[in-house]
Amino acid sequence: MIEPNAENMASRTMQTCQDQLSTLEAKLGLTFRNRELLLQSLTHSSFVNEHPDQELMDNQRLEFLGDAALDLLVGEWLYRRYPDAQEGELTSLRARIVRTHGLAALAREFELGECLRLGKGEAASGGHRRAANICAAFEALVGAIYLDQGVETARAWVHNILNRHAEAIDAQRRAKDSKSRLQEFTQAHLRVTPSYRLVRAVGPDHAKVFTSQTVIDDQVWGEGSGPSKQIAEQAAAEAALAALLAADTNDLSD
Repeated sequence: MIEPNAENMASRTMQTCQDQLSTLEAKLGLTFRNRELLLQSLTHSSFVNEHPDQELMDNQRLEFLGDAALDLLVGEWLYRRYPDAQEGELTSLRARIVRTHGLAALAREFELGECLRLGKGEAASGGHRRAANICAAFEALVGAIYLDQGVETARAWVHNILNRHAEAIDAQRRAKDSKSRLQEFTQAHLRVTPSYRLVRAVGPDHAKVFTSQTVIDDQVWGEGSGPSKQIAEQAAAEAALAALLAADTNDLSD
């Protein structure tokens, strides 16, 4: 039998949770028909593991669905905005938007990290601020919106976010990719061409993370990771370029 004090505490906890969901819905501009989907999108596996007595589901299945939905919806937005862009450029632009830190940045606009349900250990180690957790929750949220509101609402919600960032995405499109800039730099200052090697590929097939290194004159100058080999190489090139610019170029060329 639940003691009165425990019952009151449980009631207050439930009310606090509902209040947080209402606040989040207001930030999202949505009202969920099934709030359990919204709550599930915010539930990390560590929280479920610490509450085995409760029938809880973490956000991993919703994350899988939201990841697929984002690929489609972001791809559609890019396709319509840039009718002159070729497949390779569209793929690169989409990859920049849906990469972990890109989605985490979008999620922070809604303070999604503060709403995550984490286990005590994960929370204590900074889990509310961890980009991977926030990105996963954002993908799960898109999956929840898709299931609860339908594809048209999910499309409008995602496209509205992209429209707010359209100028920044336009600027990314105008900028040269990191591999091109690095090659120009190394050929001009070091008279060599960088190469790339894959050093790791971990994770399940639908969420594999690749890690590549940039090699210049038999020396590793940068390392980067991403959901594809191409993105990992771009990240590695960006890291190498930053390292080279920070070094003394005259010494490098001697």
